[in-house]
Amino acid sequence: MPTLLELQRAMRASLVDRDDGAAAAMLAENVPSDRLNIYRNTFVTGVTKALRLSYPAVHRLVGADFFEGVAGLFIARHPPRSAYLDEYGAEFPEFLRNFQPAASLVYLADVARLEWAVSRAIHAADVEPLDLVRLSALPPEDQSRVCFVPHPSIGLVHTDYPADVIWRGVLSADDAALAGIDLDDGPARLLVERRATGVEVSRLDDTAWRFATMLCEGRSLATVFGAAADTGGDALLAEYLAAGRFVDFRLAPAEFTVLTTLPEIVS
Repeated sequence: MPTLLELQRAMRASLVDRDDGAAAAMLAENVPSDRLNIYRNTFVTGVTKALRLSYPAVHRLVGADFFEGVAGLFIARHPPRSAYLDEYGAEFPEFLRNFQPAASLVYLADVARLEWAVSRAIHAADVEPLDLVRLSALPPEDQSRVCFVPHPSIGLVHTDYPADVIWRGVLSADDAALAGIDLDDGPARLLVERRATGVEVSRLDDTAWRFATMLCEGRSLATVFGAAADTGGDALLAEYLAAGRFVDFRLAPAEFTVLTTLPEIVS
């Protein structure tokens, strides 16, 4: 009588590695081993559907047959590690980047990276924005030590190609927009976030990108403002606070130059 662990390992070998040996040996008498194909096909179909839901623009760009083929290869290389398939597929963009049959679609991996950030934003936990009263209560000497925690839906995506334009054009089936795309119109620095109206993707300029990256990496305000001197940092920070892009903060060690004040929004 096989143990549960032995049975699980045998089924994994059958589903993922297409090795039916161990699982077939555990079947009841007179049950043909080809019955295992039912489970394997159900597994691959379900996981492929999960990928298609996370990467709808990629699916449209390459077509159904190509997508199913590359998904099958990806699943064999990166099988799910959780039953929660909304979190499955993080490695797919990099897999596409190195997938030779898709090499002519030089922008495909960038579109996939954007779609993964959008999928993460859709499925991110609902977390209340930071209560600005907590910030306003900080003494001035501690303000420069603030390190923000971004909302879990926030994503920053740097692409070599105009992935956002391609993504929107594909999903809206806007042939005119797609025809007008210049692949040299890059790179793109993109902010992905979930708002009350849905997921939004917006472009950032170089200054806003550096500022957002440092804030979302949890750098202290002293470090962020020191690196972004004379670039309108107060206005950018106020925008992030007003938009609810942070959910918490911590204080870095007290080894920094004190800022004069936080933006007026937290006064």
